[in-house]
Amino acid sequence: MQVKMAMDDVTITLGRKGVVLTISDKASGHVGHLRIGQATAEWRKGKTQPGNGKTIRLVDLIKLIESA
Repeated sequence: MQVKMAMDDVTITLGRKGVVLTISDKASGHVGHLRIGQATAEWRKGKTQPGNGKTIRLVDLIKLIESA
């Protein structure tokens, strides 16, 4: 499975490590990081180090989102 991010006229193809989104909210600040790779996604709540977060296969994440 390939993961691409499209922004207007720009297309980015992810490498081996994927892309990391930093998630924060206005009230409490930093919430965590979401790493999306070619095969898995990893949620790292708070200051959790890479590799110690909760992982899910990307196809399972897509099924979860579609069922919501």
